[in-house]
Parts: sequence; structure tokens; C-alpha cells
Amino acid sequence: MKRRVWITLGAVVLGGGGVVTYAVASPSEDPGAAGRDKRPVKVYDLALKGTTSGKRELPRTQTKQFSMLGVSWTGATKRLHGGAQVRTRSIETGEWTAWKDLEANVDPLEGPESGAGVRGASEPLWVGPSDGVQVQVVHKNGSTSSGLPKGLQVNLVDPGVATDAEMKAKPAAYVAPAVSDSASPTDSVTPTDSVTPTDSVTPTDSASPSDSAVTSAPASPSASATPSTSPSTSASPSATTPTAPPSTVPEPPITSRAGWGADESLSPDPSEYNTDVKAVFVHHSDGTNDYSCADSASIVRGIYAYHTQTNGWNDIGYNFLVDKCGTIFEGRKGGVDLPVLGAHTYGWNRESAGIAVLGDYTTTGATNAALTSVARIAAWKLGQYNANADPSSTVKLTAGATQTNYFGTSFTAGSQYTFNRVSAHRDGYNTQCPGSSLYGQLPTIRAWASGPVQGLKVTSLSGAGQSGATYYTKGAITAKWSTTTPGSLISKFELLVDGKAVATASGTATSVGTTLPLGTHTVAVRALHQSGKSTTSAALNVVAETTVPTFTTAPKLSLRTGTVNTSAVPVTLGWKATDNTALKSVSLLTPATATFGPTTTSSSRTAASGTASTWSMKAYDYAGNTRTSSASFTPVILQETSATKSGTWTTRSSTSYLGGKSYSSGSKAASLTWTFTGRSASWVASRASSSGQAYVYVDGVKVSTVDLKSSSTLYRHAIWTKTWSSSAKHTVKVVVVGTSGRPTITTDGLVYIK
Repeated sequence: MKRRVWITLGAVVLGGGGVVTYAVASPSEDPGAAGRDKRPVKVYDLALKGTTSGKRELPRTQTKQFSMLGVSWTGATKRLHGGAQVRTRSIETGEWTAWKDLEANVDPLEGPESGAGVRGASEPLWVGPSDGVQVQVVHKNGSTSSGLPKGLQVNLVDPGVATDAEMKAKPAAYVAPAVSDSASPTDSVTPTDSVTPTDSVTPTDSASPSDSAVTSAPASPSASATPSTSPSTSASPSATTPTAPPSTVPEPPITSRAGWGADESLSPDPSEYNTDVKAVFVHHSDGTNDYSCADSASIVRGIYAYHTQTNGWNDIGYNFLVDKCGTIFEGRKGGVDLPVLGAHTYGWNRESAGIAVLGDYTTTGATNAALTSVARIAAWKLGQYNANADPSSTVKLTAGATQTNYFGTSFTAGSQYTFNRVSAHRDGYNTQCPGSSLYGQLPTIRAWASGPVQGLKVTSLSGAGQSGATYYTKGAITAKWSTTTPGSLISKFELLVDGKAVATASGTATSVGTTLPLGTHTVAVRALHQSGKSTTSAALNVVAETTVPTFTTAPKLSLRTGTVNTSAVPVTLGWKATDNTALKSVSLLTPATATFGPTTTSSSRTAASGTASTWSMKAYDYAGNTRTSSASFTPVILQETSATKSGTWTTRSSTSYLGGKSYSSGSKAASLTWTFTGRSASWVASRASSSGQAYVYVDGVKVSTVDLKSSSTLYRHAIWTKTWSSSAKHTVKVVVVGTSGRPTITTDGLVYIK
């Protein structure tokens, strides 16, 4: 594949009149070690222009590198009554994306974020490394611009390169910019093809107040929150650093702010603290789900820069962020184990923590890895402040603002309302966040966080065989299990034998072994959730025994009817095996292989003629005990010429006969007599529609009248058989009956087994 290198030269005018020139290179080039140096996060602001009534836009514009963007406006309490869409150009491909919607229905500001200069803004959207943007904002009625907020601009975030892992993994896409003239200290960038926007920034737009003050001013029909001025009954945050209480459950692994490369200079103000954490609110960050988890730290840095540099907040709004791979990131500073006051759920920040899952979960559910991490954080934080704070329970929260949530439920500041301890953003505020799909997964998060372990079942019992509802083993077993609750939320598993724990495994284990004493037992698995709640699987009945099966009838061969060849004769293999508990199967080991069920006692086979063959069989019980039994047998073919004759017999020749020849006679009372020592015998003859009948005598006693008549011609057919319990000397005599109209019989010899 040919490597493509393209370079675009451009110029960007900085806010103070300086011009920055830069070059864009394809990622296939490596600019060297200098290009991989750590690069600080940057935010660039491009004003949107008024073109038609009710619309603000930015045409396709080449920009510096960025990976995240959003739209913001003057006045934190102003709502964007319209739609905002963006398109971006990929640095990697040079292609423009389709239009993407921005989520602009964002909470008003409160607490430390409610101050002059704070802007209203959409949720930030991660787009990956890009160098071009196009934006349009349209009023929902499409006919007037008066409803659009002032100071509309698109804010581009370059998350930079901040961690050692990123330095090793990501070559820089841009060479260091060269600055001519003095540049403004701000990173506000005006595109070279832009004009001055018609929107003017006014200082009269007020920021929303904190949760601790309310007002009775009516809200506009499209707004869900009402600014407040009168005090509420909710607890005020503390500027004093509290002591971190222990939790009833383990703390999950959390990537620190230093770990994801937070620039602490962006958040100079001290942290504020609540008195406790009564609930957690689950969010999604919006944007794309098509991100690499290697980019998660960059996404968190981008959100942090967007919240502080675009929104004007004093820190990132969420207390925790979780990516689709389940990595947990520390959000707002102040200590992950402390009740840090966040800015995530308007009206409810004073008694809660906010957890955002990176991505958009409107139509797609979050991954199990993400759900697991959210459950772990929720359980840990709630377990710090109330040992009985079951994540699946409800709690009373005091409203910090008068507003209406997504479902139309009205809240009055200062009043208490019942919430699930694990709630969604939309439960407290009029927003679609965290998306309908993730909202539908909250019951799973609550169940995983609360316990007990769900879906526990023993999936197999290695070292034991099952017959009906009972397992049988020689002693050593390994129980394997599965659960629907993730292992990271489980403290341990215990293997129970007759109700007592005999072995222990970690919460992430899926099996454990033990050795049972002889006798009948019950075996089960008990799972201990990190909450302390336990679940026990259904018990299995297990019998430990070491008695081997018995062959009450050893393997034996007897001749059967069928076609005889000089190399193989039809035989029946017979046996009988039993077990003191439960026989599983019997296998034929030699001279061929086959497996039979426990109730089968015979099998039609063929045996080599004139050769001694060992017939070896093995019986198995369900516990794994076995016994082998063997016997040797030799089928022998006696040609008709070896018989003692009486009467008239004619020799016939044909390749269809054994040995190529046979005897034929139609003379009544003509006979052939064979004497042998064996345990089974069969008379071999030819059959046709004209064949007659014969008497068969054994040891001088007539035992059968055999009719050789057949609608189809058959050669070498064993038509009559006789088997004895043991090998002995016997005489078999065949006598021609002389049947009227078809007196002739043709004999091809006798087969016996010795």
C-alpha cells in the first residue's frame, strides 16, 4: 500500500491580530521526538454569523487541530430553543462527516458555577482528530432570530497529549505553530473567511443561582428550571475538607486526575463539599460511541477543558466518568472518597454524586463493562455514608430548585421527594440524559450494586457423571458456575458440601475443586456479594463411590444368520454388565471399537474366519469406575467336502460358493454329517425359489426342519444356527427331505466357533 502524504498550509488570525501559520500532515508521517512532546489542552472559539432569520452558522472553515467541540452562548440561564448541528473534517482521511446533532438541553448552573461570565452551552461532542468545521444553529420555529441566544459560537477543544502512554502511542498531527507578530493571550480564533458576527455579547444575562436559593418566578414553557432567590432547606456545601468515611464495600480502581492528565491550572478554585452522598445520578456524555478506549483520557481532558474554558465552570461537572471499557476516571477534584459538590444534576447536586458514561446511549445500551463500573462506584459511594444505603432502595432528597423533570414531575425548591438511590439525570431534570437505552439499564446497575449475586447456577461438575438427578464420582470433583452479576462485585464463592463450606474461591473465579468422602452428599455453591448478601445455588445430589462394575456375563461370540465369506462370518457379540449404583456404558475395545448403553447386552458383528480374535470390553459407571473383560474366539469354516456323506450328492462349481464349490442333492434321506468341538455352529447353504427342505439333527436328535426356498437367490447363507453355553464336541447332520416339486438342496459347508 502506497503511503499518502498531504500538506495544507493555512493561516489563522488570532484575537489580538496576530497570525499563526501552521501545516497539516498525514498521520503516516513521524515528525520526530519533538512532535511527540506533551501538548497542552487548547480551546478555540469561532463566532457564528447571522445569515437568514432564525439561523446562525459557520461555513466550512479550516481550523487548528481539535477532537471535541460544542456550541455555547452568552448567559448560563438562557436556553437554546432550536437545533445545533456540526460537520467536521477528519485529519486522518480528509473527508467531511455527515451532520451531527448537538445536545443543547443542558442543565442551568448552580453553586460554585453560578457566576458572571458563565456561558450556556451544548454537551461537548467527541469527533476525533479534525481540522475543519461547519456549524448551523436554527431556531425551532425557523422564522425569527430573536429567540436565539446572543454570542453564539462553536468551541473547538484540542485535548492535547498529556500522558506518557499517549506520548508513546500518538505521533503529533501538527508541527509546532510559528507565530508572526504578537498573538492574543486568548485562544479565540477567527477563521480567515469569517466576518464579524451580528450577535453582540451583553453583560445582562445572569447566571443561575445555587441549589440553596429559590424563587417563585414562573418558567417559560420550554424551560424546566426556574432561577431561585429564596433559601431552601437543603444542606449547604462546606469549604472545609471533611474526613473520608469508610465504605461498606471495596473502592473500585479509579484513574486519578493526574493519571488522565488534568491541567490543574484550569481549576484554581478550592473544592466544596456536601455533608454526605444520599444518591448517585447517572449521565451520558453524549457524542459518539465510536471511540477507542485508548482515547478515553483525551475525551475526559476535553470535557474538563470544555466545562472550564467554554462553560466557565470552576471544574469538570461530573464526580466520575466511565468509558465503555469500564475504566473509571476521577472527575471533579477534591478527593474521590469525599462528598465533593459537583455540577451535574440541577437542583440535586447537594446530596448526590454524578457519574457520566462516555458516549451516547439514546438508542444503544452501555456495555456490561461500563455498567459494572457504574454499579461499583454507586455501591462504594453510598456505602460510605450509610451502612444501610442499599443501592436498590429509595431515598428522600430535598429539591434545590423549582423545576419539572423529563417525565413532567414538578419539584418545588425546599420540598422533599423520593428518588431511587441510583437515579438518572432525567429523573431530576428535563433532559433525555442518560439516553433511553441506558435509562432502561438502571435496574441492572441497581441490582448489581445492591446484591445479592444474580443468576448463580452450577453449570457442570467435572469428575462426576450425571444419571437422572444424581451425580456419581470417585471422589475428586470440580464445580463450575456462572452468574449474571459481574465478578468484580462479588467478594468470594464457597463450595458447600452437605451445607458446609469446604473450599473458597475469589469473586472472579468460575470453578473450585474438592474431594468428597465416600457416600451420598449434597453439593452447592454460595456467592457472597460485596454488600454482604449471599446467594446459594440449587443443591446437587452427588454419590461418591469406588466400586467397579461387574461383568455377570463375559463377552462371548455366537454365530448368527447372514452371508458368510471366507474372510468374515456373521456373529453376535453378547455380554452383561452391572454396577452397584449406576452403570453408564460398555465399550468394545478390540477387535473393533463401539460404545453401548447400559441396558444393551448384544451386538451384531462379523469375525475373521480361521483367526483367533480377542474380544475385549470395558464397563463404565457414572462415577468413573471401570472394569475390563476379554475372551478369545476363532470362527472355523468346514467345507462340505469335510462332511461324511450318505446318498447321492453332486459337486457344483461357482465363485459364489465358499471355496468355489458346493454339494447338491435331491435324493430323499441323503445326508451330510460334521463333527467338531466348539460352542456355536451354523449351516451354510444356497437358496432359491426352487430350493427344497432339510432336516437338521444335533448329536443324533432332530432339532429343526429348514426350508431353503427364497424368492431371491442367495449364496453362502447361514440359515440355521445353534449355540451352547460352553465349548464341547458336537455332531450336526443335514438330511434331504425330498420336498415334492423342489427336492434339491445345495449345501456350502458348516461354520463353528472354537
